[in-house]
Amino acid sequence: MSGLQLVALVLALAATVLGVVAFTRGAVAITRTVRRGGPAPDRHTERGRRTWLTVRLLLGHGRFRLRPGIRAAHWVVMVSFPVLFLTLVSGYGQIVDPRFVLPWIGTWPPYEWAVEVFAWAGLLGIVTLIVQRQRHKPRWGEDAVSPESAARRGPEGELIGPEGSRASRFFGSNAGQAYLVEGVILAVVVAVLGLRALEFALASEAGSSTAPLTLDAAPGSLPTPLHFPLTGWLGGPLQGVDPGTLEAAVVVLATVKIVVSMAWMVAVGRRPAMGVAWHRFLAVVNVWARRRADGRPALGAAAPLRDRAGEPLDLTTLEDLPEDLTLGVGRVEDFTWKGLLDLSTCTECGRCTEQCPAWNTGKPLSPKLVVTALRDHAYATSPWLTPGANAATEPTGATTATGHVPLLPTGSAGHAGTDVLSLVGDVVNPEALWDCTTCGACVQQCPVDIEHVDHILDLRRHQVLLASTFPTELGQMLTKLERRGNPWGLPARKRLAWAEPLDFPVRVVGQDVEDVSGLDCLFWVGCAGAYDDHAQKTARAVAELLHVAGVSFAVLGDGETCTGDPARRAGNEALFQQLAHATIETLDAAKARRIVVTCAHCFNTIANEYPQLGARYSVLHHTELLASLVSEGRLTPVTPDQRTITYHDPCYLGRHNEIYSPPRALLQVAGATVAEMPRSGERAFCCGGGGARVWLEETTGRRIADDRMAEATDTGAEVVATACPYCTVMLGGAAGGEGAPVVRDVAEILLDSVRRPPTP
Repeated sequence: MSGLQLVALVLALAATVLGVVAFTRGAVAITRTVRRGGPAPDRHTERGRRTWLTVRLLLGHGRFRLRPGIRAAHWVVMVSFPVLFLTLVSGYGQIVDPRFVLPWIGTWPPYEWAVEVFAWAGLLGIVTLIVQRQRHKPRWGEDAVSPESAARRGPEGELIGPEGSRASRFFGSNAGQAYLVEGVILAVVVAVLGLRALEFALASEAGSSTAPLTLDAAPGSLPTPLHFPLTGWLGGPLQGVDPGTLEAAVVVLATVKIVVSMAWMVAVGRRPAMGVAWHRFLAVVNVWARRRADGRPALGAAAPLRDRAGEPLDLTTLEDLPEDLTLGVGRVEDFTWKGLLDLSTCTECGRCTEQCPAWNTGKPLSPKLVVTALRDHAYATSPWLTPGANAATEPTGATTATGHVPLLPTGSAGHAGTDVLSLVGDVVNPEALWDCTTCGACVQQCPVDIEHVDHILDLRRHQVLLASTFPTELGQMLTKLERRGNPWGLPARKRLAWAEPLDFPVRVVGQDVEDVSGLDCLFWVGCAGAYDDHAQKTARAVAELLHVAGVSFAVLGDGETCTGDPARRAGNEALFQQLAHATIETLDAAKARRIVVTCAHCFNTIANEYPQLGARYSVLHHTELLASLVSEGRLTPVTPDQRTITYHDPCYLGRHNEIYSPPRALLQVAGATVAEMPRSGERAFCCGGGGARVWLEETTGRRIADDRMAEATDTGAEVVATACPYCTVMLGGAAGGEGAPVVRDVAEILLDSVRRPPTP
């Protein structure tokens, strides 16, 4: 063994020891931190189905389907990691013997083809991803603060940075860590290709009868393309170079590949919170343990409130709340282990923030920055935490075993000596917490299945139920819900006012019929349909269409109360459960089994969340029922609507419940020309009313509804059609400007088409 080989071997072995030790410590730190979380017993069910789903989603990259170029680039980089791993193993043998090949498979053509194909594809893929990051990275103007200080938080918790930089989905991401990962991948694939070129030159060495890489070549002949399909041309110019020089080059390049790989392991091992690196391992577990084993994202029903044992907690059955009862998430260890795994898996790609309506209208909320702030705080405090116990105090400014400095509050004089930081206020900006519309765009777009909305709701639950800290307007709305059973605070006797203009009687359960067992369905009008002027028009339109189609129905009248959706989205789980139990009792007494709903939020609550409380009903959104009535010929449009109409997808109808086609089908049968907005379907932009935001003023940035209405106006449509009263309220009150379209429910448009023109 030459001196070069000896030095290279010592260097490679030393780097390997350091890399393996550091990487192992990092994996242990992640495991320890995730285990600080509470139980999540529903994440182990249907294991076979989960395993197949994980394989299908990861290999198919289903969450990238709207980005085909990025999908292909990320896929080849992901797959090249395990495929090229054996080239790292062979590198150790090449240091000892530059002509070394792996036994059995080293000269097996399928293996050689796989190595070369994925090395070149990996090179192309990582270059594509690097270019994408450079194209979309935050741009810093001359008057901007430095990139290093962009993630600093001001006295109110706001991010300090130039306004224009918000346009980048990489705003606030750790660029240095991303460049490290991308640089290592680039260096490794280049080294693999370089080594293959050198191997080609050695294999074609003139007069060599022992060239190990040519199974069928005679001495002095060139290696066949069967063994070097994509690198032969690269090694061709090296033919004729002194064999000793070629062997030395193999030793050096193999050493570089090993050292670079081990340096990466040291770097990520010392930073367990480096999601951009660790996600390639953690994403497999996180996707496997997702809330829904059927492949759909964690939308629809909100995750139930759970006790320390991980069981759903019904607050209406508790006479006295235990002093140590944790409601929601107020400390790191209040998260479930799946919640902490979510935080650890974030790769900081920013796709969630790119779709967030709050962030896109200049508000403090960024789903990515909320997750990364919680993640960094979790790893900074993890050594001081024990599962299910109060967080121990830690010295201010102490550096943890994970290499992180605990996040200290900015602009707060109340933390001195020792203290435990509060998640909302010290780690997460309170204003950002309440800016969330729970639209689900972040969850829909996340490639590693992080459940942002559930975590935000858990933070809200703690703020409302234990900390009693929430916006004043929400307090007023919750009081009206508690006292009057509706967020408008109006008396129950006015719940039938919407039906007064109709020229046919509307049957009421308890007055005209004892129950709805003998009718086709129960028409759930909802609070908006009962009290809001525009939503009343929708309720009348649906009732008239059902009457024309011969569908027998009844309403609950003053027996109807709020389903509890605003309370749950605002974090008041106790009030939600109270309202939900009352509604379930009413529905059961009315023998309601088939329910038609006009409000997307009521639809989601009754269909998806009441089963958590043991009540199951067949629930139809009014656009679904009307579409089926049209297809059956029971409703026939006779007056074509010749206007251009654009359809706004309600978040709780579209993303949360995947109902996209029925409303559009109704507009088409009505004769309208449907002009889609750029952001539609599963990528639709929110109206700003979800998550109880319809009851709050937007005090920062632009109004979400204004941006959405401007987008609708740009389509040239005369009407914005929607299928949710919240959307109607928000878009109807938006500043659309001159030429802005009017806002109408799909049912109103269909009714105009079904009605026959008056006889002259």
